[in-house]
Amino acid sequence: MGLNIETIEIFLLVAAIVAMLARRVHVPYSVGLVFAGIVLALLPFTPDIELTKQLVFTAFLPPLIFEAAFQLRWRELKAQLPVVLTFATAGVLLSAAATPLRMHYLAHWSWAAASVFGVLITATDPVAVIAMFKEPKVHGRVRLLVEAESLFNDATAAVAFVITLLIVSGQSVSVGGVATTLLLIVAGSILCGVAVAAIVLLLAGGTDDHLIEITFTTVAAFGSFLLAEHFHLSGVLATLTSGLIIGNVGHISISARSRQAVDEFWEYAAFVANSLIFLLIGLRVAHRDYSFVLLPVLIAIMVVIVGRALAIYPIAFLFSRSRLRITGRHQHILFWGGLRGALALALALGLPPDLPAREEIITVAFAVVAFSLFVQGMTITPFMRRLGELPSSAKN
Repeated sequence: MGLNIETIEIFLLVAAIVAMLARRVHVPYSVGLVFAGIVLALLPFTPDIELTKQLVFTAFLPPLIFEAAFQLRWRELKAQLPVVLTFATAGVLLSAAATPLRMHYLAHWSWAAASVFGVLITATDPVAVIAMFKEPKVHGRVRLLVEAESLFNDATAAVAFVITLLIVSGQSVSVGGVATTLLLIVAGSILCGVAVAAIVLLLAGGTDDHLIEITFTTVAAFGSFLLAEHFHLSGVLATLTSGLIIGNVGHISISARSRQAVDEFWEYAAFVANSLIFLLIGLRVAHRDYSFVLLPVLIAIMVVIVGRALAIYPIAFLFSRSRLRITGRHQHILFWGGLRGALALALALGLPPDLPAREEIITVAFAVVAFSLFVQGMTITPFMRRLGELPSSAKN
């Protein structure tokens, strides 16, 4: 069953109540929503709504990615770009290479299943990460690093995912072919984002009506994503590019009076998208049977944590003697703050129906996401407080 107006209205009411309660009991809003989704799934009158790759990719990711990129300041990001890009490329590849090895030898999965799982679970989810860091009002370099890395590493994961599927399906992929595919996807995605942003900014320059300018930014968010996906590129990277350009160059075309209205609109749009996506994650987590994959789930959780450590600490060491040195505290936050969420589930749900062990991969992915949101999501704020990154009075 798909989402309809009645269901969305009920979900938004639940989300508003959960948001109020979460602040009072000092529980992360995203965790509260997932828990609420699990409770809703146990009620007999709750509709059974499918969480599909198409729903996540076409309805939820564009506004969430755009809003996060729109708020990033290029001047701050540019200074940290070498670190962010290294984490988002070498870090992702290190983690993606280590995960299949352990899933194959410890969980006894086939190389095909282990490789596909390793790639789809590697990238941290910008939806979960950004929602988590907004709640305790974290600012400064550590928030920039965590959010930017989670946004950029999706492009690497998307390319690796496509290539891995080609390999496990029996198609021959050479090193040159991999490099060419990588170049085409990255360049093509960025070009889509630049093209859509340029058109929108050109049109926005002809009006000072905030409603029209909000509409143009909405077109940019969804248009860049859908354009890139149409050409089998990375919608996330395209929307990220579009959001960065409009957020940082938009003052030329978007009037100062309208900027506040645009900011407030996208803050609300992100709230709505976050609310729906975390509630749906809770619904689907509750509907899956984990009994037949209990051991692989435990192994996968351990493997994913180790893989995240490989993606952070060795990369951080590379910058230890430079002006971009990452403190030990920030490394620990990057490590533990690497949540998995809707992106991993969307990729898992989009796996070909004939892929061996498809249901097992999906179920284990749901379990890892549930662990990430509940355990890491619940402990990251106390963890940052203990490290001195938050005052002792800061609440979730």
